[in-house]
Amino acid sequence: MSFMLREIHEQPDVIARLVTEEQSSADKLAREIERREINFIIMAARGTSDHAAIYGKYLLEIRNKLPVALADPSIFTLYSAELKLDRALVIGISQSGQATDVAEYLKRSKEFGALTAAITNEPGSTISQVADHTILCHAGAEKGVAATKTYTSTLAALYLLSASLSQDVSHAERQLKRCAEAIESAITLEGYCADRAERYRFMQDGYVISRGFNYCTALEMALKLAETSYTGLLAYSAADFLHGPIAAVHESEPCFLCAPPGKAYEAMLDMARRLSERKAETVIISSDDEILSLATTPIKIEIDVEEELTPLVYIIPGQMFAYFLAVTRGYDPDRPRGLSKVTLTR
Repeated sequence: MSFMLREIHEQPDVIARLVTEEQSSADKLAREIERREINFIIMAARGTSDHAAIYGKYLLEIRNKLPVALADPSIFTLYSAELKLDRALVIGISQSGQATDVAEYLKRSKEFGALTAAITNEPGSTISQVADHTILCHAGAEKGVAATKTYTSTLAALYLLSASLSQDVSHAERQLKRCAEAIESAITLEGYCADRAERYRFMQDGYVISRGFNYCTALEMALKLAETSYTGLLAYSAADFLHGPIAAVHESEPCFLCAPPGKAYEAMLDMARRLSERKAETVIISSDDEILSLATTPIKIEIDVEEELTPLVYIIPGQMFAYFLAVTRGYDPDRPRGLSKVTLTR
């Protein structure tokens, strides 16, 4: 079994382990946020970690009423800007903990008065040494170049922090355990994804669309397909997609939709109908039969979780599909061309 596929299978255990090991770290950070009367958050990340940060933005703004911005590290690394950050929390996210621009952003933010935190899979890494607080992913060594288990564990870490801030830890622990079960169920789609990948062997471009909490899922799925199968699919929020890009959809254009139950579902159902009218080739991930009936390739999620946790479950078919599409094309998903496990930028 390849590293990537093995690590996809490990995700339920990783989530369960993080809940056990990191609740106290999340609590300590939450109490310091309260003590210092933090009133806004900035998240610094790149690549897959940046997609996790987008999830954190939705979560902390909706559940905890804290405005969240996504950092542009170059304001420090290239432009040497100065910011007023004495009431800010700056969270650096890096699975390896070695992202040089994220570490620099944390360091400079600390100098300007910010409370700082790191979310990483590597204890003792650069960003954990710089930050005031660290939440570890407990994913174990991730050998696959395309991140899988460190992504979902980062989402779980952000969920734990949000729950600690709202003092709803018991509920969060129960929901994360149910989420681990839902991920286990989604992994059983492996054979189905392997079979369906052949249909998309020659796919070169298209779109991945979702909305709300799962905007990050669209971004991450498009990235996984690019990393492993070298496709050029573009990811969009369903709302943004209607502001122009939908005009470019032609007959048989591949369009992947992530549509869990929740507040964004009706928008996704409308999108599926519009794409059906345009005779697009739709791959729809959902638990709802109505929207799945519109799909060229339906992918059914059998276990529902609360909307805030659906990104942890709905990315699983995306990871599986990316893996099997690469294999179908004769590529090695563990050795994507031009990529390494740690990418250093400034």
